Amino acid sequence: MEGEETYNSEDLGECELVEERRVGDWEYMFFEGMKTARASTIIVRGANEFFLDEVERSIHDSLCVIKRVLESNTLVAGGGAVEVSLSVFLDDFARTLGSREQLAIAEFSEALLVIPKTLSMNAAKDATDLISKLRVFHNHAQKAAPEDKEKKAYHYCGLDLVNGKVRNNLNHGVLEPAMSKVKSLKFATEAAITILRIDDMIKLVAPQQDGGQY
Repeated sequence: MEGEETYNSEDLGECELVEERRVGDWEYMFFEGMKTARASTIIVRGANEFFLDEVERSIHDSLCVIKRVLESNTLVAGGGAVEVSLSVFLDDFARTLGSREQLAIAEFSEALLVIPKTLSMNAAKDATDLISKLRVFHNHAQKAAPEDKEKKAYHYCGLDLVNGKVRNNLNHGVLEPAMSKVKSLKFATEAAITILRIDDMIKLVAPQQDGGQY
């Protein structure tokens, strides 16, 4: 630096406070009250590297959820509400068919229940009991009259894995981006279709053992 450097005014920013602070063992420069930029920095602290990795992953997932919500501007109830509702609907639809397509739709309906079952089992809850209750609630919601708002609200029923019961997850703030839910179901279905279209078989030859026997 020779002391003759100049800066263009448009390259400079403005903020209300510039301060150096000590956080833990390190010192950081804090810029607060930015006039134009709205970027933020998240400082993560923890007992060990493994803990920090988990915190970083959780923050990243949360920010991705917010991003998806802002992109689609739509939400659905979480806790397995969507999967169970779809399962009940497809079960009823399958019974209206007289062809063997009924079996494929019924199996797809059963596969959707894997999500709430897995959620229940991971929380050490009785999956069979909770899924049965969820199916009853969503069946009432789909067959209720339009003016029956109480039963129509059963559409939002999902799992409460803390207390091991079924509740209205919309009222309790357990929500998911609709875009993520649609894409998850779409990609899972496409993956299953791709596997079913494969009509070749790969056979592994057993390793040769002593004595020339297989």
